[in-house]
Order: sequence, then structure tokens, then C-alpha cells
Amino acid sequence: MFICMLIGLAVGIIIGALPGLSATLAVALMLPFTFGLNATAGILLLVATYCGGIYGGSITAILISVPGTPASVASVADGYSLTKKGQAYDALMFSLYVSVIGGLLSGLALLFIAPTIAKLAVNFGPPEYFALAMFGLTIIASVSGKSLAKGLMMAGIGLLISCVGIDPYEGQTRFVFGIPALYSGISMVPVMIGVFAVAEVFKQIEVHIKSIASEVSDLEVGKKQKFSLKRLVPYWGNIIKASITGIIIGAIPGTGGAIASFLAYNNQKTVSKHPEEFGQGSVEGLIAAETAKNATTGATLIPMLTLGIPGDTVTAILLGALTIHGLSTGPKLFTEHGVLVYTVILGFFIVNILMLLEGKAAIRGFAGITKVPSSILMPIILVLCLVGAYSSNNNWNSVTIALISGFIGYVLQKFDFPMAPLLIAMVLESLTEMSLRQSLIMSNNSLSIFVTRPLCLIFLVLAVGSFSLPFIKNRRAQKKQQAGAN
Repeated sequence: MFICMLIGLAVGIIIGALPGLSATLAVALMLPFTFGLNATAGILLLVATYCGGIYGGSITAILISVPGTPASVASVADGYSLTKKGQAYDALMFSLYVSVIGGLLSGLALLFIAPTIAKLAVNFGPPEYFALAMFGLTIIASVSGKSLAKGLMMAGIGLLISCVGIDPYEGQTRFVFGIPALYSGISMVPVMIGVFAVAEVFKQIEVHIKSIASEVSDLEVGKKQKFSLKRLVPYWGNIIKASITGIIIGAIPGTGGAIASFLAYNNQKTVSKHPEEFGQGSVEGLIAAETAKNATTGATLIPMLTLGIPGDTVTAILLGALTIHGLSTGPKLFTEHGVLVYTVILGFFIVNILMLLEGKAAIRGFAGITKVPSSILMPIILVLCLVGAYSSNNNWNSVTIALISGFIGYVLQKFDFPMAPLLIAMVLESLTEMSLRQSLIMSNNSLSIFVTRPLCLIFLVLAVGSFSLPFIKNRRAQKKQQAGAN
């Protein structure tokens, strides 16, 4: 089983680090290899691949501003900024350690409080999902940079892009303009690859950078460099809060690491003593995002193991693997196959510990990326991006979307338009629209349903508070400046 876990982690980290090749794809690719294994070894192989894939996306996000997975988008701004400041090794090690800690804490939640969290998740209906999505959209206020107006404009574009295609309820076409390629909608993966990776390639070409290594003075990852765990001590409060965020969000079916990482990032920014550093190389921001997204890994297994409800596409594959091996799903899994379940939970802890070892090896390997001349590196990155875009749904239209998105992202970034709000809006659009329409059907078009349900009301209050807080802090800062001037 240890060999299975080691192989799964290695495959997950490598595939997760490649643009567009998500953890879901990694788990799907490894599924056929479980057919010849016993149920325990097979499930652990897939779980290890899942954990490795979620972590691996951060390596390239930090090193070259290319998020390997959507869950790593929140880490790009601060991670890559630290790389440009010559602190790439520190950023990578912070990411690795807090990823492992977040995973271990989510494992504890899986072991001890799985039934309680699962019951809470079951209470989520369409109104609660809508309120949660609205809470998530308020993050835009915190990641819009210097101009909230530009952030809102990008969020609006993201919402419009996600509406392209066929209305899932009425079957009517929306914003397709008679173009057949748009009938299936615009996937988030090629857009993400375009606005972050392809746009970065265009930017590097424009400024004629001879070597990315010239920006990174201390990325000699070897035996001489060490990372002390004492450096994590000042951030323990941040790590715990982000882990709790990841565990709660991960336990709610249909959410995932991207939402958790942005929520944790936003929460930390609102309480930080140095919010102005976020997006400019903040270790606090990087730790919050990395911890939360990895804390979802164990939490997503909670509804799957306890109720037979897959929390996302990865756990849907895992649920299918259980069925393939002839195991009962849902509550019967604990009663009929308790030994297997607790072996998998114990294996989850071991996987995260092994990830620390393989992660260090991966950092050394990927660190060589920064030493490759840009004339060689940029074409390789562009090819990998386009391959990743194509692989997201095996459609050449995705390659076109990635290139167009890259050009648009490159132009908009020249005018300081932030890209994160666009991705946040695309992540949350389907959940927002679906849950809103379902809620209105449930209530006969009455908006009162959103204030008469306790959980829903709590999330809406949090959304209002989260959106208002940046304005309040800016107002106070202006008053202090005026008082100081007087």
C-alpha cells in the first residue's frame, strides 16, 4: 500500500503542476490501475493522487505564475510576487508545510467529526447554496486591487462568460450569436489558462526577458538551504482558521478547493495588520490560500464516506471506485466495511506525511524551471498550456478560447484590471444561478425564503459584512490620514 501511495502522490503532483491537467484528470487516469488491486490499496492510490494533484498546482503557480489547477489561482499573486522578490524557496516551503498541515487537520475532521459535519452539509438546500455563493462573491471586494470598479467589471465579465451556452432550465441559447462552438458554453479551465498562463507568456515576450532566473536570486534549491518550522509559529492562528474554512467548505457538496482558498484568503486579509501587502507578496495570504485548499481534501471525503454523496468530481470517481470493487456506499459502508474505511482514513494521514517528502523532491525538480532561458521556457509553457486547454474537454475550441483569453488578459493587465475577480465569478456563477432559480421555484418566486432559513440568513449577513468591511477600513484609514494632516 505504501508503494501505491507513493506512486499516486508522484502522479498527482506532476499532473497537478501542469496547466489545465487537474486533480480530477489525475484520479481518472489512475482509476484503471486500481482494477488489479484490492479495494484498500486501490482507494488509497486514488486518494494519494487526489492529495498530490491539489498540492501540485501550487508549484508552478508560485514559480512561473501559472496555476496548475483552479484551486491554486488564489496563490498566484502572492506566490509569484515572492518569487520575483527572490523568495521562491521560502514560498514553496511555506506552501508545502501548510498544505501538509491543512491536510492532516482535515484528516482529523474526517476521523472525529465526520458524522456531525456531514449532517450539517445535508441541511444545505438551494437557498443555503445561494447565500454561500453570494458570500463567496463578496471576496471580489478584497481581490480587486486598487480599483473596486475594475474588479466589479471583471467579475461581471466572468458572470457573462459563464452564462454563454444553453440555459440548463429552459433550453434557450444565451450569448452564442449563432456560433456553433459556443453552444456547449465556455469552460473555466481554458479561460484560466489564458488569462494567467498565456497572458504571462505574452508579457514575458514583450519585455524581452532573457531569463526568469535573473529575477530570482536565491532559488538554488539544494542541501545548503533549510527551512525552519519555527517560521510557521507566527502564522498558527492563520493556519487554524484557514483549515477550518477549508474543512467546512470541503464538506459541503458542490464547492471545493477554489472557493475555500479564496474565502480563507479574503478572511485573512480582513483581519491582517498589513492588508496592503496582499497581492504583492504576502506570506499571510499565501498561507491562508494554501492551507484552505488542502484542508478540503479530507473534508470532501466526509459526505462520500458517511452518506454516499460525492462532494465534487474527484469524490464521484472515488465513489465509482468503491462500487467497482463491490463495496456498499452510504451509511452501510461504515457498518459493513468499517475496517476498510478506517484503514483509508489512517492512510490519508500517511499520504499527507509522505507528501512532505515527495513535495521537497518536487520542489528541487521544478526549481530548475527558473534557470531555463525564456527563449526556451516560454514556448514550452505555451505548448503545455494549449495541451492542457485541449485536454480539459478534448476540443480544439478550448485552444482558441485559451489564446483569445490570453490576449485579452494581457491587454487588460496593462490597464491594471485584476484577473482574480473574473475567475471567482466563473467558479461561482453556476452555483449562484442554479441555487437562485431552484430557491425561487421552491418559494413560488418569494424572496422571503432567503431570510426565513437560519443558515441562509447567517451566510447573507456574513456576505454583507464581508463586502462592507473593506469600505469601513478604507474610511477609517482616510480619517486617520486627515487627522494626521491636521
